[in-house]
Amino acid sequence: MGFTREELEAFQGKTVDDLLGPHVRLLFVGINPGLWTAATNTHFCHPSNRFYPALREAGLIDWSIDTSAGMSPEEKERLERRGIGITNLVRRATVRASELGRSELREGAGRLATVVAEVKPVLAAVAGLTAYRTAFDRPRAILGEQPEAIGDARLWVVPNPSGLNAHETIESLGQWYRRVGEAAGLL
Repeated sequence: MGFTREELEAFQGKTVDDLLGPHVRLLFVGINPGLWTAATNTHFCHPSNRFYPALREAGLIDWSIDTSAGMSPEEKERLERRGIGITNLVRRATVRASELGRSELREGAGRLATVVAEVKPVLAAVAGLTAYRTAFDRPRAILGEQPEAIGDARLWVVPNPSGLNAHETIESLGQWYRRVGEAAGLL
C-alpha cells in the first residue's frame, strides 16, 4: 500500500483509534499520530517506524506487522490479548511531532492520566523523551522508570521508535521494550 502526498495531507488533524483491550498490562504512549498512521488507523504505522520490529525483537510479539498497510483486526486483537495497549499524548495527526505546542502536550498528559485511570495498566511507557519532558514538565527526566507514577501505573519513558530517531536501532529499542515488558509482567 502506498499513498500520494495529497492523499496523506488529507489526514492532517485526523485521529487514530486507541488500541485498548479489556486487559491492558502495558500501555505504550506515542507522541501523536503521523499522517501515514492516521491513513491506516494503526499506531506507529509508517514503513520507517521500528516499533513493531522492536516489539518482536523484545519478545513481546512473535509475528510481523506490515507497517505499510496497517494492522488487520485480527492483529489488533492479538495485541489486545497479549495485554498491550497503545494510545497517544496528542490525538491529532501531523507531519512531524515538532508541530505540537507545549500546551497541547501538557493537555495530553492530562488525557493520558484519564486513559490510565480507565484502563488500569500495570505500566505506561511514553515513547519519546523530549515530548515527555514537555508534557509532564520534567525538563531533567531521563529514559527509564520515572520516580512518579501515573495513577496506579508505573511510568516509564522509552526511546521514540520513529525512523527520525537515528540514535536508536531495532535492537536497542527491543532492549528497552523488553525491560518494560518484564516490568509489566508480560515476559
